[in-house]
Amino acid sequence: MLKKKIILGVLFMLCLNLTHAQKNKTLIEEEIVTHYLDSLKKELKVKWPKNRTINLVFHGHSVPTGYTTRGVLDRLQAYPFRTLKKVNDFYPYAVVNIITTSIGGEQAAQGAKRFKNDVLVYKPDVLFIDYALNDRGIGLEKAKIAWEQMIQEALAYGTKVILLTPTPDLNEDIFSSDAKLAMHSEQIRALAKKYKVGLVDSYALFKKLAETQPLIGYMAQNNHINQKGHQFVADAIFKYFKL
Repeated sequence: MLKKKIILGVLFMLCLNLTHAQKNKTLIEEEIVTHYLDSLKKELKVKWPKNRTINLVFHGHSVPTGYTTRGVLDRLQAYPFRTLKKVNDFYPYAVVNIITTSIGGEQAAQGAKRFKNDVLVYKPDVLFIDYALNDRGIGLEKAKIAWEQMIQEALAYGTKVILLTPTPDLNEDIFSSDAKLAMHSEQIRALAKKYKVGLVDSYALFKKLAETQPLIGYMAQNNHINQKGHQFVADAIFKYFKL
């Protein structure tokens, strides 16, 4: 009986420590979201004639580009432009450009090759990277090399970087830790932590959503989100811009 009590006590302490660790992790993540763009948020409040144009650049594949289904685009309803709407409403004196350098069908290795000429040329104040859906085709190792190159070049330029884990693909089980998108998501989270940059964990948010409702209501096709899905991502992005 005594041995059983000791074991139960140890298990209780382990659970308690895990709970504290999870709470600390959550607090750190919230701190990053709250303060990562503090300097930019100050600029967004500046009125004419002392304000300047702020460039938000979205680099990636078909999702930020605005592809829906069968090759049809809905650019203005994609999450970059929905983000612009939210930022514009919140900061009515700000002049904000949304620039998409994303290309449908592209993966991170291709995006890294044209990064200097096609992305940094726009002098991004904030860069969003979203490639993981297509990175399944090149694998984790090549994807990591490409993501790190882009992160390093952007930080050296003086740009704030926010990484996005993938939106869902209905052909994969979002609850499986062995799914390719789950593994790419974990790698992206690690990169955000390593480089101390922002993270919009779309994959985790959609996974949480899937616990209570079918994701098909957020999808235009198996691997492209619809307007509702884009709004869901834009809402997550906007948390970085809230005061």
